Amino acid sequence: MNKNRLEAFSDGVIAIIITIMVLEIKVPHGETISALTPLIPVVMSYVLSFIYIGIYWNNHHHFMHMVHHIDGRVLWANLHLLFWLSLIPFATSWIGENHISALPVSVYGFILLMAAIAYGLLTKITLSVKDQNPKLSQAVGTGSKEKISIFIYLLAILIAFMNPWMSVALYVLVAIMWLQPDRRIEKLMD
Repeated sequence: MNKNRLEAFSDGVIAIIITIMVLEIKVPHGETISALTPLIPVVMSYVLSFIYIGIYWNNHHHFMHMVHHIDGRVLWANLHLLFWLSLIPFATSWIGENHISALPVSVYGFILLMAAIAYGLLTKITLSVKDQNPKLSQAVGTGSKEKISIFIYLLAILIAFMNPWMSVALYVLVAIMWLQPDRRIEKLMD
């Protein structure tokens, strides 16, 4: 199966996700700086979510660049990832509208957790495709950064009910860990 359609479809869905997120930012009523103040949590949650979507797009692009073959299982695993990513605009808007309160921050973390798990499944399933690029499994390695990210997401989901801002800080920490595209893959790219 040709991977180009999967990449094009994923790029399109990710572009729509970003568009939906930015459309959720409402224009302030007023022309002063103070009119922007209520938008601070909305814009902060948008920026973090934009970075997360960008990280997934970037790593997906690098990963798929090395993939030689896909099958129906990979298509479904990719859709699973896109499903969780498509929920990020909802959680982003909810956080912004409720000024970084416990439940929205926890749900945001759950969505990030599920997206991370979905990306891991996409990776494992893609690696299992017959005649796959042998360099790909070498590039993916042991997944220690992925495991650390999942642990931090779980911790942040629980902490959200005690201190939502601490959870947001943990989400920022994970984003910082992933800002650089996966170096394991970049090193082995053709």
